[in-house]
Amino acid sequence: MSDGDDRGTTRLRALASMLAALLTARALRDAFARRRQMRRVPSPGPGSVPRSRSGSGSGPDSGSAPRSAPGSRSGEDPSQRELPANRRAEAIVAILLVGAGLFAFGFTVVYAAAGASTQLLGIALGGGLALLAAAAIVAGKAVVPQETSVEQRDVLLKEQEMEQVLEIVESGGEGISRRTLLAGAAGLAGAGVLTAAVTPLASLGPDLDAIHQTAWRRGVRLVDDQGRPYSAEDVQIGAFYTALPERGDPEAFGSGVLVVKLPADLIHLPPARRDWAPEGILAYSKICPHAGCAISLYRYPTYQPTSVGPAFTCPCHYSTFSPGEGGRLMFGPAGRALPQLPLMIDGERNLRAAAAFHEDIGPSWWSVHRGQS
Repeated sequence: MSDGDDRGTTRLRALASMLAALLTARALRDAFARRRQMRRVPSPGPGSVPRSRSGSGSGPDSGSAPRSAPGSRSGEDPSQRELPANRRAEAIVAILLVGAGLFAFGFTVVYAAAGASTQLLGIALGGGLALLAAAAIVAGKAVVPQETSVEQRDVLLKEQEMEQVLEIVESGGEGISRRTLLAGAAGLAGAGVLTAAVTPLASLGPDLDAIHQTAWRRGVRLVDDQGRPYSAEDVQIGAFYTALPERGDPEAFGSGVLVVKLPADLIHLPPARRDWAPEGILAYSKICPHAGCAISLYRYPTYQPTSVGPAFTCPCHYSTFSPGEGGRLMFGPAGRALPQLPLMIDGERNLRAAAAFHEDIGPSWWSVHRGQS
């Protein structure tokens, strides 16, 4: 992103913050004005006609003309407050909230059971949000008190009236008979939506379980990309080959291995690995332990007196590994040696895995073991 885009984004964020501050101040001012108006004018009962305000010192039967409220065409004060007390609407809201919670929890269930089904994930989360919106609409129209008040122009904010905000919030629950039911249903819906919002966090970062499992086991034969098995005679000194597990998934992350043959004087394996390279044939994971790139370069000395030893090189960041020394890291940003696959030669001279990888393949994240590196 360019500097101009950064400055534009910063300006948009500043404007959004200023707009939010202005809207908050306006809401507080309106709340204070409504509270003051309610104290001045008695709230009539449900269904009653609101009483107009009279001039100072005049009773309801005095001959003075009523003062016209702002925005009122008839001259009467439209301020009124009604308590719906609608048990049926409360039950509907509770059902909608419970449904929203179940749909939201269903999002987590679908994510865990069939995370690849984006259609089911969309239905679950969308259904939960739709039911939650419907519950809010019904509650706003038929459950909470319905109030009409006249906005009075006054100062923006008074410190002594801050406590009145709490009183206004508390008065919003008047007239609701099933508070426990609605509170429980709202809690269920909130918990479900929160769980659905947090669930996608499980997708952040690498999924390491898949790369810890490969098709390489003892007895698995090494084959080429056409399914033809490699024999010991096929592997020549100075060349390198890519082998796959027989009857394994060739597209799997840990399927590919590098196969080379070295003369005995270039092989210096640890004592525990002496039998991993029959007849000088070695196999290593094709996946670089730095960032997961496929290793595709092999360096072999053409003139021993002046050339360095054989090595695998990753084309992405040039991590270099020594095949004759158990995949030791020679150069580059990789954090460990290249994992080695033990080999054996069967009675038909075919190459087979003598065991599985003794360490995890792929990039060196926190849970990838170094094994014998």
